Amino acid sequence: MAIITAISLLHIVGAGSTAAQDAGVPLDPRVNRSKVTEQPTPAEPSVSAPPPPAVHRVSQVAAEVPCTAPSWQSARDAITKGLEFLRTRQDASGGWRVWKGSSGTDQRDRSLAASTAITALALKAFAQVGETPTHSSTAARARDSIRSRVGGTGRAFNPDPQGGLGNYVASAVASALASIQDPEDRLLLRSSVEWLTMHQWDQTEGVSPRMDWFGGAGYGRSGRPDLSNTQMMLDALHDAGVSADDPAVRRALVFLTRTQNLAQTNAAPWASSGTRDGGFVYTPANGGESFASEEAGEGRFGEKVAVGQPRSLRSYGSMTYAGFKSLLYAGLSRDDPRVQAAFEWIRRNWTFRENPGLGAQGHFYYLHAVSRALHAAQQHTITDVQGTTHNWRDELIAALVSMQANDGSWVNSASRWDEGDNELCTIYAVLALEEAIKPVPAAVPANSPAAP
Repeated sequence: MAIITAISLLHIVGAGSTAAQDAGVPLDPRVNRSKVTEQPTPAEPSVSAPPPPAVHRVSQVAAEVPCTAPSWQSARDAITKGLEFLRTRQDASGGWRVWKGSSGTDQRDRSLAASTAITALALKAFAQVGETPTHSSTAARARDSIRSRVGGTGRAFNPDPQGGLGNYVASAVASALASIQDPEDRLLLRSSVEWLTMHQWDQTEGVSPRMDWFGGAGYGRSGRPDLSNTQMMLDALHDAGVSADDPAVRRALVFLTRTQNLAQTNAAPWASSGTRDGGFVYTPANGGESFASEEAGEGRFGEKVAVGQPRSLRSYGSMTYAGFKSLLYAGLSRDDPRVQAAFEWIRRNWTFRENPGLGAQGHFYYLHAVSRALHAAQQHTITDVQGTTHNWRDELIAALVSMQANDGSWVNSASRWDEGDNELCTIYAVLALEEAIKPVPAAVPANSPAAP
């Protein structure tokens, strides 16, 4: 209840965006108008299936989770080992990966604020097993580090003074603060959520609902929106208790719809001419791009498809789970064609061995998105298109445990997106395992998102 009270002003923040369009706000100079495409604005149905509330703690007994007791215990043991590894790698300042800058896709400069986001994700990993700042010096130092970096001592909230990773940082901070559930951080939580909604691309930047940037979130001051940042923003809003009816979530749904390979609901030419498989690409902005298309040799923008073939973009695993989860957070029902199509893609591409479409690249990011998405779907089992039924929790836990090193860490052999770093991969792995063993209500029928 405290978290919901803290963000109640967001309805006022969101309401201002439509008025801005009516006032004729000029297009933000960061938007290259010549690259932006326009389509009719997708229909925005009212919330028909409110998403389940955020769960901020893992289960205490195996009976609270629909997996086998040995799997549950295996996950608990692996989480403990992973957190102990992270404890040994915490910097004296309270953070992780301090002084190791990162840059977002198409961002020119590396930003040291990446450490703030990673520290926040680590704090969430500790908090979800009960190690909050009140009970853990590790968590207390992490929280203090975050406060000092983003403006938690009376300064204006600023997630990244360098500008490049603001959405990434603000999203991670909001999720972390929501997970620790400390009234002392209520104002900082509100500031982080308000920052996210105010920096979403919409009419306040002169971006019309017809434009392919509308409703999305991007890395920073010069970046176009993408699904990775948008799903992180929606994760944060969900964790903080923001309603699916909130204007920011409804705007994001427009962007999500335009990111899906589904001609039925997406009017973009690339969605009509390609696989139309219900999966998701990296972004629809500036005409669309996909890392899976790049991996397949067709160019990130689909500019290298075979001569004589219409331009199209390929769906891939991490973005499809991110999109599926985000549709559920936006309150779409299980019989919505977007939800059904995304779930069918999941059934056709069932695997934890790789990130479908990208192989080892982004594997741990993928597994975290998988776990969070399937928890949001509230299902025990999923039957793939071959007819094999999978208890996703048992299988995900087994996959992650098999990849854990003796020191409790995880690392990816493919270093893209900083996954050559064992601290980041360990955080993703622990968060995925924690999602898998959070308490759940009674299950809905298997494969219900795809049911007619």
